[in-house]
Amino acid sequence: MADTVHITLDGRSVETTRGATVLEAARQAGTEIPTLCYDPRCAPNGLCRMCVVEAQGARLLQAACVTRAVEGMTITTEGPRITRARKTVLEMLAASTDLSETPDALAQIAETGADITRFAGGRERRPPVVADNPMFVRDYAKCILCWRCVQVCADDAQYAFAINFDGRGFDTRIATFFDKPLPETTCVFCGQCVGVCPSGALKPLRAWELEQDASPAPCP
Repeated sequence: MADTVHITLDGRSVETTRGATVLEAARQAGTEIPTLCYDPRCAPNGLCRMCVVEAQGARLLQAACVTRAVEGMTITTEGPRITRARKTVLEMLAASTDLSETPDALAQIAETGADITRFAGGRERRPPVVADNPMFVRDYAKCILCWRCVQVCADDAQYAFAINFDGRGFDTRIATFFDKPLPETTCVFCGQCVGVCPSGALKPLRAWELEQDASPAPCP
């Protein structure tokens, strides 16, 4: 069996490694597909749907981060249907979540022309900031539910399993078991969750404290 496959990507013939995803094949070929939940340090999960593409013969748009490139596949990464889908994702996310510290989302909103007021007036996620340990804070009003923190805390990296998804539907959130404070969980305060967070929902305690302080920070 050959170690490579050939696909048609936006009209170009592209060769990629067998088993690679469409997202990986596109990036190898110099084509950028937008993402929010994807991080090469974590197993792809196809949650955010920003990386949707059209695959010839498929009825629905496909998430490029989890769709494997197969021999002879024809993929389109841009088009009215794709742009409309991405804009809707951004508009719905902006209606419920504080995206002020999510640069990737802000850039994609500007690029697609998404109307972030389209769903304004609905329910918003505005839970209080949780500062229950001396290392970092959890500001889940900024959480985009990308799952990166859960993944690195679990079997993608640390194997601590201190946090996970809780709730269903709109009420889905990241939480500890029985909402216990982090010091009472299996958290080892390795900081990997903070390192992969793309939205400012997790940040070092000192950085958060400086943000709350209206006076200029002292020079080191």
